[in-house]
Amino acid sequence: MTLNWESTYAIALELRRQHPEINIEEVSLQQIYQWTIQLSEFEDDLALVNDDILYAIYQDWFEENIHGK
Repeated sequence: MTLNWESTYAIALELRRQHPEINIEEVSLQQIYQWTIQLSEFEDDLALVNDDILYAIYQDWFEENIHGK
């Protein structure tokens, strides 16, 4: 599966899987950016990212922590 900036939910799930010990409330958008571009499945133009995309990943991750298991 290839991930891109439009795959916010899939990215959030993968980050949650790879960083289970992280308190999402302490994660910065810069950390989300760094972790996302380090994902082996991630393939997109780094110049296309913006804070809205990073916040959407954050929000999906946060919601999964509350409602998913």
